[in-house]
Amino acid sequence: MTTRARHPYLDRPGPIAFAHRGGSADGLENTTAQFRRAVEAGYRYMETDVHATADGGLVAFHDETLDRVTDGAGRIADLPWEDVRQARVAGAEPVPLFEELLETFPEVRWNVDVKAGPALEPLLDLIRRTDSWDRVCVGSFSEARVARAQRLAGPRLATSYGVRGVLGLRLRSWGLPAPVRRSAVCAQVPEAHSGVPVVDRRFVRTAHALGLQVHVWTVNDPERMHRLLDLGVDGIMTDHIETLRGVLEDRGTWV
Repeated sequence: MTTRARHPYLDRPGPIAFAHRGGSADGLENTTAQFRRAVEAGYRYMETDVHATADGGLVAFHDETLDRVTDGAGRIADLPWEDVRQARVAGAEPVPLFEELLETFPEVRWNVDVKAGPALEPLLDLIRRTDSWDRVCVGSFSEARVARAQRLAGPRLATSYGVRGVLGLRLRSWGLPAPVRRSAVCAQVPEAHSGVPVVDRRFVRTAHALGLQVHVWTVNDPERMHRLLDLGVDGIMTDHIETLRGVLEDRGTWV
């Protein structure tokens, strides 16, 4: 295994339990109330998503539009923050600014999926301004987006792979030559994609040889959690926070 120094974002003992969108099983995803519930359950790593409003507000929200999970409607990128803040997730909880989450939960580390290009620079500006380099890992399906984040911010910023990086890692695990971005700190992947397994022992071994952690999303079944942990994955993202905590407690690895 490489001796590359571990990024401070990952310096807590693992495996890491991530509350996916705060633990979205009950429909209150990406809300302050849901993240608070996860914190009270003992979670210190959260997964969330960010979009930028028309006037530059950086909101913690998964979808491009408000329509699916709130009583509001419209594309976030077309709406000012004043309109977005009126929407209620599941008709009950407001959409938070990501900066508010950083302030409200100072002990929490955040895995942030940048859902659209316009959200990237506001996120990096926020990380700089709040000196949150050790608290945020930036990811995206777009390899170009996370590579751009790394170019703009430098090695202080923790990033994961996009789709292209994961493909390169998968090919390497099969013994095929493929380029990989060395500046990432982790590969965050589904168990399988389009019926093709992604996470197996060879994939985990290859990632670890490159100094990368492997985090798997989104896993809600306890048997699958145990199988992945047996393979040596370093983190699991789940909607069912009580289930994952129970699995880690059973294994004596809940921290």
